[in-house]
Amino acid sequence: CGGAVMDLFGDLRRMNKRQLYYQVLNFAMIVSSALMIWKGLIVVTGSESPIVVVLSGSMEPAFHRGDLLFLTNFHDDPIRAGEIVVFKVEGRDIPIVHRVIKVHEKGNGNIKFLTKGDNNEVDDRGLYKEGQNWLEKKDVVGRARGFLPYVGMVTIIMNDYPKFKYALLAVMGAYVLLKRES
Repeated sequence: CGGAVMDLFGDLRRMNKRQLYYQVLNFAMIVSSALMIWKGLIVVTGSESPIVVVLSGSMEPAFHRGDLLFLTNFHDDPIRAGEIVVFKVEGRDIPIVHRVIKVHEKGNGNIKFLTKGDNNEVDDRGLYKEGQNWLEKKDVVGRARGFLPYVGMVTIIMNDYPKFKYALLAVMGAYVLLKRES
């Protein structure tokens, strides 16, 4: 590992300033392109988080830990029982992926609904903020429209092992900075 680090610094020293600036600029373009794609997905899907990773086994067998979900959140679409939603509740940072099991629609168009994980014994009222018995449309981050199985395991591994995340980011950054055009 120490030899690889020395090689990295040796490569950096051999680059002239123009090459180094070019590589830094190249890296910045990759990062800004990724951010633009993400913002574009937010606009197209109507969801503040168009892609999420399932972090627990509460939705098995429909979704497993590490599945990558694609979300939309068009406010004109009514929420229906049986639909899988991703929602945020006050006091929790991480959104929850569960199925709508009951919907109450009032005459004025207000909708309240109750969720439950397919693999859970009880509904989600214990997960909602204290005193809250139902979710509303404002709590919904998105609705599951498709998924890729286990693709999100990389995210889970990076969250469980932060050193791995930083090592992976360092290797990717070094690769982009040191990659020479053919």
